[in-house]
Amino acid sequence: MKNTLDYISANKGRYLEELLDLLKIPSVSADPAYKEYLVQTAEFVKDKLIAAGADRAEIYPTPGHPIVYGEKLIDPALPTVMVYGHYDVQPADPLDLWDSPPFEPVIKKTALHPDGAIFARGACDDKGQFYMHVKAFEAMLANNELTCNVKFMIEGEEEVGSDNLEGFCRANKEMLACDVILISDTSILSNDTPSITVGLRGLAYLEVEVTGPNRDLHSGVYGGAVANPINVLSKMIASLHDENNHITIPGFYDKVEELSEADRYAMNKAPFDKNAYKEDLEIAAVYGEKGFTTLDRTSIRPTLDVNGMWGGYIGEGAKTVLPSKAFAKISMRLVPHQNSHEITSLFAEHFKRIAPEGVKVEVKPHHGGEPVVVPSDLKEYQAAHNAMAEAFGKEPIPMRSGGSIPIVALFEEVLEVKSILLGFGLDSDSIHSPNEHYGLFNYYKGIETIPLFYKHYAQLKSQ
Repeated sequence: MKNTLDYISANKGRYLEELLDLLKIPSVSADPAYKEYLVQTAEFVKDKLIAAGADRAEIYPTPGHPIVYGEKLIDPALPTVMVYGHYDVQPADPLDLWDSPPFEPVIKKTALHPDGAIFARGACDDKGQFYMHVKAFEAMLANNELTCNVKFMIEGEEEVGSDNLEGFCRANKEMLACDVILISDTSILSNDTPSITVGLRGLAYLEVEVTGPNRDLHSGVYGGAVANPINVLSKMIASLHDENNHITIPGFYDKVEELSEADRYAMNKAPFDKNAYKEDLEIAAVYGEKGFTTLDRTSIRPTLDVNGMWGGYIGEGAKTVLPSKAFAKISMRLVPHQNSHEITSLFAEHFKRIAPEGVKVEVKPHHGGEPVVVPSDLKEYQAAHNAMAEAFGKEPIPMRSGGSIPIVALFEEVLEVKSILLGFGLDSDSIHSPNEHYGLFNYYKGIETIPLFYKHYAQLKSQ
């Protein structure tokens, strides 16, 4: 792989400029106003796959945003790796909290990124990470060191639930056939402590609506006599956790996997500085379910969080209104053996049951996904382990992530293959938040590590 690594080193400047061009396109999938930019981004990805050496790259329309597929099939006797990523990004709001415009990428040095980091929406999640694979593929192919067949599936709806991906996978199973799916949409512990994600939490995401009177009312005339939906909703949400921050929905924990004390002890041996964690977030104390550590709470325990809440008058000045409606968006992170549909149903039943007389409650499910654990005895995992060890000069630590990538369980069900989560971001890179960024070290280290995965995977599969 020396020629490939030399090629990467010689082309770092171009690799960076191409990523910056990609980050300038505001491919926000949640907002219909950005639809043309998602088409533009898909075209960009297709063109770069062809330029990198793919024999074929096509854009597949869906009822939502298009999917880009590409491939390079060099030998049917060799294993096939399919790279999955997503080119859509989260909305950049609130814009006033960004230090620089979210779609005008800039490079700045930070304490954790002394070599510099790219600040832009999508820099880490997931444009910077999936684009590493395109550039690694180019480098391997340019130096005749590609050791596997490669397929790419880059979608534009991951941030809104991948609604059309299952249908695409079921309709194109033969085209998508592979031995393993390689995903870079996760993180490492730190730039000097490599890790590989071996578990993901699932997700149940929904919206609730509480309706009181048939119209907004004068709070002086009606206040105290008619239920205020915002007050009611606040109390209902508050009741979803007890004094130990334990979720109070009946049946919520029935299928939660309880790890042994030995397993929990091993997981908590991962480097973690609580004081640095608090300092980074500017908080006085950590918070969460009693009896569990911060690492436990963000990996092996389920959660329930309010992601947004609104109603009534929120403009400038005062308006003494008793609102007709109140709303909230709520997400629940799930752990192995919990099912997103079951949990959504349990939530809806409970939330309606605890509503007081005088209001009506509606629960609207949005999207979800199932939790996943990647066995560490797979050849595919061993190839990732060996690649990380070679690239970083030290053994990577297997870690469970608190995030969710719902399509991993989908791939296992529909395509009947495992996914390897070979991410290079840091948890502190502010994904989904203002000032999202991705370190130059991480971008280049990913491009250098990916060819090593192909090398080790081909070797292991030939044994």
